Parts: sequence; structure tokens; C-alpha cells
Amino acid sequence: MWMVVGGPLLVIIAGLVTVVIAVKNPDPVLNKSDYERDLAAAQRLEGQAKVDAMAKLQPAHQARNHAASPVVPAAPSK
Repeated sequence: MWMVVGGPLLVIIAGLVTVVIAVKNPDPVLNKSDYERDLAAAQRLEGQAKVDAMAKLQPAHQARNHAASPVVPAAPSK
């Protein structure tokens, strides 16, 4: 009897805990003007500083994919 009632009850409690966590800790909304300001500043840089600054501004899915298989930028030709 407890196995029949306990399993679904545990799932309901876990769902409620998840809802409480999601409501108490929402993801912040990003300010587009701050992003555009940081992007313009990063584009004015040169060399490795530019590469590092642009990497920090990548969307999460791109950064996550590049962390798994990083792309090494080519050395600038002289």
C-alpha cells in the first residue's frame, strides 16, 4: 500500500519543492543596452584581449559548446 501511495506522493512533493526554488530564485533579465555597450567596448580592443572579451559575451549555448570542443583562433598574419 505504501509503495502505491508513496511513489506518487514523493513526486508531488519534489514538484512542489522545485516550484518553490524556481519562484524564490528567478533568472535575471539581461539589460540589452548594457550588452550592446560591452560589445562595442570589446570590439574596440585588439589581439588576445579582444578574443577574451568576445568570448565572455557569447550566448550560453555557444560558450558551452566551445568549452567541450574549443576553437583555437588562428594567429594573425604579419
